[in-house]
Amino acid sequence: MDVPSFAGESNSFMFRPLSVFIGARYTRAKRRNHFVSFISLTSMIGLALGVLVMIVVLSVMNGFDHEMRTRVLGMVPHATVESPTPIDDWRVIAAQVQQQPQVVAVAPFTQTQGLLTNQGQVQKILINAVDPREESKVSIIGDFFREGSLEALEAGEFGIVVGDKAATRLGVGIGDKVTFVAPEVAVTPAGIFPRLKRFTVVGIFHVGAGEIDGHVAMANLHDIARLQRWKPDQVQGLRLKFDDLFQAPRIAWDIAQRLDGQDFYARDWTRSHGNLYQAIRMEKTMIGLLLLLIVAVAAFNIISTLVMVVTDKKGDIAILRTLGSSPAQVMRIFMVQGTVIGVVGTLIGGVLGILSALNISSWIAGLERLLGIKFLNADVYFIDYLPSQLRSEDVVLVCGAALILSFFATLYPAWRAARTQPAEALRYE
Repeated sequence: MDVPSFAGESNSFMFRPLSVFIGARYTRAKRRNHFVSFISLTSMIGLALGVLVMIVVLSVMNGFDHEMRTRVLGMVPHATVESPTPIDDWRVIAAQVQQQPQVVAVAPFTQTQGLLTNQGQVQKILINAVDPREESKVSIIGDFFREGSLEALEAGEFGIVVGDKAATRLGVGIGDKVTFVAPEVAVTPAGIFPRLKRFTVVGIFHVGAGEIDGHVAMANLHDIARLQRWKPDQVQGLRLKFDDLFQAPRIAWDIAQRLDGQDFYARDWTRSHGNLYQAIRMEKTMIGLLLLLIVAVAAFNIISTLVMVVTDKKGDIAILRTLGSSPAQVMRIFMVQGTVIGVVGTLIGGVLGILSALNISSWIAGLERLLGIKFLNADVYFIDYLPSQLRSEDVVLVCGAALILSFFATLYPAWRAARTQPAEALRYE
């Protein structure tokens, strides 16, 4: 029988409980039944893989959440306050808005839609007319310029800044001319003609979001005001940046109601990108639950492992009971053995998961370069790379759940071991 020998172990045994000592020896011992050893190893590997995958996937979902907040929601307004008619005294309105403690910054804007054309190439576009000095307070666009800068949008020069995807489709670079076709028409004695205006490309940016890089452009407020036949200082509305973007719907509406002089209304980011953000949050929750089931399956493989170990060790259990061990001590022996499997598997999976989560973005980028393919298309997804953000609370949650499930998985086999009757077990030995 494979009963652990206590010879030479008396000094160390004195400082360890019997159940911990024997349970640890069973984990290390070379068993006669190699199939049991193999099942024990696969249980440990399965648990490690489950923990690894769960940490990596949750980190990737955190990365999407972070990029959504910083990049996409850093480009689109947290909220806007607008009026059906052009606003004349926007600086006075901005001063009133900034009195709200939750408002971090305010900048004027005007939007117009149309087409950009160049040498037969056509691209639909949304032009955000901005004040270059004020826009940097409410937008992160200045961090993503590949060529040129926002400051190049000087009044009267009719410069335009476009995304790299739009520039590629139109075949233009810095200094090239593009024609903007407005949705209105001009009525002249010669007939009806579309309203056209030539712009010079003064900047190209790359945010990584296909919707922005391909369909958004920026121009100077005064130039777009002239194009729309407004006064030079007239704007469509004010763009607001809050310290907490989740408060934007409530606060923006309250601000619009308090302003005097014109009929103001508010819009916020939840109308344009709220569904996408909520989808990311819901997907993280659902994927987390599904992966937790994978970890649970791997943890409960410990049950089959310990059941086989109990069957294999009935003779040892009988001898321990004959020597005076109580059923509770026998139960603790196998709980220790199963817990060791769970702890080792969780630790291995946690370490590998952390390393993978920290490097998954660079690994995927390298694989894309090696294979010459793009896994995330910015025309489909809102970014064109795989982000990852490791959070310590996720690691603690995943490892803690794996350890708890592993512990509970030991209870039934340990209980069966405690019920073993010495006479019955030794009858066939």
